[in-house]
Amino acid sequence: MAVSTKVIVRGGENKQIPRACRLRGFRMTSCAIFLQPAKIWRTLTYRFRDLLALEPLTADELRFLLDRSKPSQEIQKHPLKKLATLRGKTVALAFFENSTRTRISFGTAAARLGADTMNLQAEASSIKKGETLLDTAFNLNAMKPDCFVMRHSASGAADYVARHLDIPVVNAGDGTHEHPSQGLLDALTIRDRLGTMENLNVTILGDILHSRVARSNIHLLGKFGCRFTLCGPSIWVPRELEKIAPGVPIRCVYKMEEALEDAHVIIMLRVQTERLNDPPLSANDYILLYQLNAKRLRRAHRNAIVLHPGPINRGIEITPDVADGPQSCVLDQVTNGVAVRMAILYLVIAGASESGAHPALEARAAPSEESSKKTKESANAGD
Repeated sequence: MAVSTKVIVRGGENKQIPRACRLRGFRMTSCAIFLQPAKIWRTLTYRFRDLLALEPLTADELRFLLDRSKPSQEIQKHPLKKLATLRGKTVALAFFENSTRTRISFGTAAARLGADTMNLQAEASSIKKGETLLDTAFNLNAMKPDCFVMRHSASGAADYVARHLDIPVVNAGDGTHEHPSQGLLDALTIRDRLGTMENLNVTILGDILHSRVARSNIHLLGKFGCRFTLCGPSIWVPRELEKIAPGVPIRCVYKMEEALEDAHVIIMLRVQTERLNDPPLSANDYILLYQLNAKRLRRAHRNAIVLHPGPINRGIEITPDVADGPQSCVLDQVTNGVAVRMAILYLVIAGASESGAHPALEARAAPSEESSKKTKESANAGD
């Protein structure tokens, strides 16, 4: 079964490749894809390289990535969660910004696939001694990892590093640009809880100007006919945001009650104090105008769900009763994050191998000389 599976890739030929793929370059080869514990391998026709953003991907490609995450969800329910799918492979985790959920989630995903990890955190690295980003990446690459997962405060940093490395690069968040795996896990959570991610009213509340999560969600869900309402202090929700995804219905409003009307999905964002010199509102004013509480939540659709990428500032952007209530999907997002990242790591690493098959499969397919000799001797004995 041939399936188009572009994930912002580079290098290779352009023959018979969709235009959207040619814009970034797309290398084709056969590769295996992890499907389910009992039936793990299926041949595809495209090689995965880098996952840097969701904006260039088509609806079919995004749906494919979400579907490939479903078997990983099932694995989370098993008592024994560790596979040997990526045994012998190494994932470099280079986080130049603080992270808890994303870093641990990628590390857990690698471990459950049987891969080893190399960990770099900026506060304990040579970056503090003046080493450049590219020199750090080159040094980590010299240790021969099979994939480079990175987070950085500068928008475009992952793309910059990807242009200089010969291994897959996965963007774990770059400045205010995008957070692809967060967008995918949010979409997976929405689809699981509501049964669909198409034609929904999605309200995003908070510091949207500085939010890479908001951008990834708009670029993904917008391809499935979702309509967006962005709400927060006017300095964080400029009108220009209505044009960031051409063809996607986006409106900016500044009253929370209006933003919540008939919303199917509510995505809460924290105040990103690390990106601000001076917040436009005091904490008390922000709570008064933009905190999601149970009373305000009743304005949304009766089956509405609440998402938050974390970390949650309880009592600021959201009250504890909503964060822990039946409509909250916060912990589901964390669980689905591991599943999505397992699928991403498998796809980019398997796609980067020359044969596309795991060494264990190759060994099974090609019996050793000794076993072939024993087989012949048995056959002769039978004669």
